[in-house]
Amino acid sequence: MIGVSKLLGGKEKFGDKLRYSKKSKGQQHGALENRGPVVVWNMTRTCNLSCTHCYSDSDYKDYSGELSTAEAKEFIDDLADFNVPVLLFSGGEPLIRDDIFELAEYTAEKGIRPTISTNGTLITKDVAQRLKGIGVGYVGISLDGLEETNDQFRGKEGAFKKALEGIHNCLEIDQKVGLRFTINRHNYQELDQIFDLLEEEQIPRACFYHLVYSGRGSEMVKEDISLEESRKVMDLIIERTLDFQKRGIDKEILTVDNHADGIYLYLKMKQEDPARAEKILELLQRNEGNRTGIAIANVDWLGNVHPDQFTQNHTFGNVRERKFSEIWTDSSQNEILAGLKDRKNLLKGRCSKCKWLGVCNGNFRARAEAIYGDFWHQDPACYLTDEEIGLTKGKVVNK
Repeated sequence: MIGVSKLLGGKEKFGDKLRYSKKSKGQQHGALENRGPVVVWNMTRTCNLSCTHCYSDSDYKDYSGELSTAEAKEFIDDLADFNVPVLLFSGGEPLIRDDIFELAEYTAEKGIRPTISTNGTLITKDVAQRLKGIGVGYVGISLDGLEETNDQFRGKEGAFKKALEGIHNCLEIDQKVGLRFTINRHNYQELDQIFDLLEEEQIPRACFYHLVYSGRGSEMVKEDISLEESRKVMDLIIERTLDFQKRGIDKEILTVDNHADGIYLYLKMKQEDPARAEKILELLQRNEGNRTGIAIANVDWLGNVHPDQFTQNHTFGNVRERKFSEIWTDSSQNEILAGLKDRKNLLKGRCSKCKWLGVCNGNFRARAEAIYGDFWHQDPACYLTDEEIGLTKGKVVNK
């Protein structure tokens, strides 16, 4: 994640302490010194919607083999012992599981911050109140465009209205909530209006995800925006974030799954605000870029451990057979996990020669593998020019 609002001088939020602390630099197994990674747990594959870009390829049906409540609690016990700071309950749709409230409360009791990633359509007033009462730190609700666009992606008419109702139900009781928006060719032109929505509805946080080619999303490679359009998207995000800050409107704005964003932000501010740019570079150097396999981990509904939720084709072990903490810290049995801990010498193409490797760390491996069939190849979604990354002068070339 790139904390755009934080880098531009906004107020520090919870996640910034994990991303930009001096204790985050140089870690191999966690977000901070003496801490485990942020863990995304796809606790169920079942979902009441059928989104076209779903990385878990979910449907509204039962899937066998999901971790039981008892197994989940053993898993959470180990995460607590490993000093994991955050457990993100995801899916499918996590609110479909009958034990979601029990497990989220158990997580909070163990000293881990429970957060939830949801499509928001099931968040009634009662559900919102229960989440707040449990101590859920954050609820991220997916909205991938305005009403018509969102409903088309979600595969269900009325999904936008129900999700917005879920956001309102959280806001009414001061349950922290925000938007999750996956950028693609069909919705990026609505981004300006999404910022308007943030202000009109007083939504305090938004995460803008770059498309990752995995699950059903792997079929959307041609639906991604061009490299030039990615730059324009970042220009807009920066412009609107600065506008919020100038007007004293406190919004947490982040981009996700493309670490070129941080470098682009630095280069832009170097021209417009050199003093701010130096602070941005310092924070990016602490973070060290993509930390998949280090500070971010994924466990799926079957208990399999993966580098992140978008890279479920690579499995390191299963929490039914071995503790997560043991799997995560023992890379001797898996070349991919070992490589992710220290990947710089394994990277190929433009990534291997990039002068910003220390603050990007090779960007996103899932996209490289999807396009080139090579986990360590260059990320095709890097929109920085050859000149910007220290190679020969050149223009941005569309994918």
